[in-house]
Amino acid sequence: MENKLNIVTVIQARTGSSRLPNKIFLPLSSLPLLYRIYERVAASKLKGTIVIATTADKCDDKVEEVCKEFQLNCYRGHPTDLLDRHYQSAILLRAAAVVKIPSDCPLIDPNVIDKVLQFYLDNSDKYDYVSNLHPATYPDGNDVEIMSFEALKNAWENAKLELEREHTTPYLWENPEKFKIGNVEWESGLDYSMSHRFTVDYEKDYNFIKQVYDELYPINNKFRLEDILDLLGRKPELKKINEEYCGVNWYRNHLDELKTITADQTKII
Repeated sequence: MENKLNIVTVIQARTGSSRLPNKIFLPLSSLPLLYRIYERVAASKLKGTIVIATTADKCDDKVEEVCKEFQLNCYRGHPTDLLDRHYQSAILLRAAAVVKIPSDCPLIDPNVIDKVLQFYLDNSDKYDYVSNLHPATYPDGNDVEIMSFEALKNAWENAKLELEREHTTPYLWENPEKFKIGNVEWESGLDYSMSHRFTVDYEKDYNFIKQVYDELYPINNKFRLEDILDLLGRKPELKKINEEYCGVNWYRNHLDELKTITADQTKII
């Protein structure tokens, strides 16, 4: 694997989740979820510089404290404009390319991160934005997006809709006539994007992920996607813990605004 660009990977984090407040501080194998997501991203060979991007709100002082405790880079910015937070982080660290990874994906596979980033690096002259989300095929919670700094700057200057600012990248992937869009599909040929949920938004999601960590982390602290799927094959009862939320994502609230997302890519609850 080779990286000739200055890549900055932004892990967006805040305490103010309405469904599961302070979820980024919940323990996984004795350490905060936020550190566990950092740990998995850090295992990527191509991630470049990692920065935790949180808000300037007082309620997120604890995020900065955790970053200081574990010696993690921290940027504090706009509470709801995540596009601005990513852009300012990129400016600060002089990024040539910026990776977006949510803080609620503590099962993300470093190999998946590298697969998406390597595809971008191999084709940076062909694409402005590459992800594994359009369309998604990996289990939910393996979300990786990478964009050139120029594309991010274009979005920062021109995105007007609230959802474009809040979710950072829709201005890019919603405008394929303006940007060159690439996608990486799961090499298995399977599509688990709506059937397997490895992200934390509800208490049952946390209960599921905690069980996965309890089972796998003590044996191999660098467990991969294949290890998780093998565990679920051996103990199918684990998957049932948060199965009711499989397919639930933020798209469901914006189907009337999104041009490239269809109703079968989300679940209404």
